[in-house]
Amino acid sequence: MLRAQGRYEEAIAEYETVISLDRNSAQAYAHLGRSKLLVGSIEETIPLQEQAIRLSPRDPNIGTWYWRIGLVDLLQSRTDEAIFWLKKARNAAPGLPYVPFYLASAYTLKGEGELAAAALAETRWLNPDGPYSSIARVRARVLSPASSVAALYESTFYAGLRKAGMPEE
Repeated sequence: MLRAQGRYEEAIAEYETVISLDRNSAQAYAHLGRSKLLVGSIEETIPLQEQAIRLSPRDPNIGTWYWRIGLVDLLQSRTDEAIFWLKKARNAAPGLPYVPFYLASAYTLKGEGELAAAALAETRWLNPDGPYSSIARVRARVLSPASSVAALYESTFYAGLRKAGMPEE
């Protein structure tokens, strides 16, 4: 609830409490990682997602956890690693439209225009009425991360989308 309200610091404390009471709560690790990302502690996100994966390797949310790892790699300009994890996320959860969308950005940044175009088409096919028609619509849906993370989104994710031909409005 706290994370959904944008109260990420408070959510972090709650997730840490859950983990102190139950070291096997894969969901707590995964949500803690997402909250850490949103407050700007990006370097802590991947280890927390990896712990969730180790604890629950067949979890129905594993595609989202792979996506978060790919997202962090993308934001940190580790394009090859981002592509690896985003493809893994797409394979684990083929119905998530945002996964190929981030993959399109990564492919574009790597110079793989045809693969980027195919990933954008896949996103639109999965969610034809969704927010994937402009950067402004996507930006409105992305949770408000810390300003340091917002700058990373701008210099990587949104830059990749612009290069792929995504309009601003």
